[in-house]
Amino acid sequence: MLTAEGCRARREQFLSWLKPVNPIVLADPIHLRYFANFFVDPISLSADFGGLLVIRPDGHSTLFHDHKLPKSVELTHVDGRQPVAWYTGQEPGTAPRRLVLLPALQANGGRIHDCISDPLAPQVIDIIAQMRRTKNPDEVELLKTCMKATDAGHAWGRANIKPGMTELQAFAGVSNAVYAALGHWAVIYGDFTVSPGAKKRGGPPTPHVLQPGELFILDYSVIVQGYRSDFTNTICVGGKPTADQQRLCDLSLAAMAAGEKQLKAGATCQSVYDAMRGVFASANLADYFTTHGGHGLGISHPEPPYIVRHSSETLVAGDVVTLEPGLYVDGIGGLRIEHNYLVTDTGYERLSNHTIALV
Repeated sequence: MLTAEGCRARREQFLSWLKPVNPIVLADPIHLRYFANFFVDPISLSADFGGLLVIRPDGHSTLFHDHKLPKSVELTHVDGRQPVAWYTGQEPGTAPRRLVLLPALQANGGRIHDCISDPLAPQVIDIIAQMRRTKNPDEVELLKTCMKATDAGHAWGRANIKPGMTELQAFAGVSNAVYAALGHWAVIYGDFTVSPGAKKRGGPPTPHVLQPGELFILDYSVIVQGYRSDFTNTICVGGKPTADQQRLCDLSLAAMAAGEKQLKAGATCQSVYDAMRGVFASANLADYFTTHGGHGLGISHPEPPYIVRHSSETLVAGDVVTLEPGLYVDGIGGLRIEHNYLVTDTGYERLSNHTIALV
């Protein structure tokens, strides 16, 4: 999980950049996660309810939240946590429920500074967005937890996805492998479907029964306390890819390797994208590379930087990014692969370790 030291350091950096004279009140769930490890477990009746984080100019932090939130909020790292009573089960709850936090807001200036209607919001949100580009050590460790569980799901998929299985059964099997690796439930989302080519590049699982020779795109994320993985393999159902399907895979692997050679702090995202697209262009297939080349990853998905055709961003040390080249050719199939990387001053550390292969 995120550490108390990491959360405190992020709050201190935020204050040093913003230099506020009054307390700052934050309510965006992403910001509360980032600065306080405040995470409302989504598999709970209170999944849609958050809190208020008050950060004083001297660094003292207080979290106010509805007292009916799940046990996950007890992992919060702040100087003070003040649950506010809503419903005890013995008398009617205070309604509307969201208003239970209004007195706390009024006692701390009456403004939510990361609400886009607040005059200070553009500066607050921009500072936090800049900070989030450089992942701290506790964030990286949490991301690695996501990656290891996702690796396990991909291993199950390569070993078990077969003709006659439905996409929904494939999703269930991958999910169970992830849960076993984590030791607890987690949110899993992404693409669990066959791609016949350009008309369908992904999607949620359906009752479709997998047929021999279809290309099944397994591109999914595992969320642990708000942080997430996102990497991909494409499986040839039945294990007998055609020569054309294997060529798409080999070219995508070559494109990924070309992109990796550009990955380091100071490199432009455009140069990374161009390296990957150049491999496809040399095979006269660049027009079939119709998705982005990669993106940033962390609390949200996608997030900066964006590795795209018209990028204007530069990689920084601490970025966590994906590379996901792919080709979608009608009559052959759609194929995509993807790894996740921590960008360093000299190159990168690859965070995902699944096998990329059609069989």
